[in-house]
Amino acid sequence: MCQLLGMNCNVPTDIVFSFTGFATRGGTTDSHNDGWGIAFFEGSGVRHFVDHEAAAASPIARLIKQVPIKSKHVIAHIRKATQGRVALENCHPFVRELWGRYWVFAHNGDLKDFAPVLDGPFRPVGNTDSEHAFCFILQELRRRFGDAAPPQALLQAALADLVAAIAQSGTFNLLLSDGTALYAHCSTELHYLVRQHPFARARLADDDLSVDFAEVTTPRDRVAIIVTQPLTEDETWIRFAPGEMKRFVDGAPVA
Repeated sequence: MCQLLGMNCNVPTDIVFSFTGFATRGGTTDSHNDGWGIAFFEGSGVRHFVDHEAAAASPIARLIKQVPIKSKHVIAHIRKATQGRVALENCHPFVRELWGRYWVFAHNGDLKDFAPVLDGPFRPVGNTDSEHAFCFILQELRRRFGDAAPPQALLQAALADLVAAIAQSGTFNLLLSDGTALYAHCSTELHYLVRQHPFARARLADDDLSVDFAEVTTPRDRVAIIVTQPLTEDETWIRFAPGEMKRFVDGAPVA
């Protein structure tokens, strides 16, 4: 199946270190070579890059590893296709507008016989179960809350209900963000950690690269990394429970 990577921070931060290890799994240390993508929130806008080539060989992925784009919310994905052909329109993350905000979504899993009716403005462009599920989530949120975004706690509760219903059709690990919070749901496999003061050194599990975060941060910085499988060898990763959803704000999970 695919793999997910998310980052949520209290100050704009680059994801070069984590993405370098993550992209290596897209065709070198693992077989997720059916495309990849990444989206960075910047204010009200989103920088969105996708490629149907394997991340380990993609020139665009090489650009992301070399250019430190800073953001408080990032979602990335490497694809191993289960539904939908290998094509640009089927590469995650997907982006749509709701309530005057961009929403970014990526999914790891396989939904069998999932075909709810889409009768609103949200329609898939490609032919993946993932994009269909994303459109359905936005459709139902708009149906439930109308034309105004609810408070985050109410939104999280609504998402939990929708995601639990969709997960009855199969594996539904996901990352979702509207640029104010990052929501993560675990169906089978998802981990996270929070980096904060006092910062330490970390080494990637998939690449010969390490960083002493104490040298590139300030004491007030805080960064949450969410990923399918832990990216580093020397940090303590926390595993989500199956069925668990978390909301990350300012670099930490909200109780």
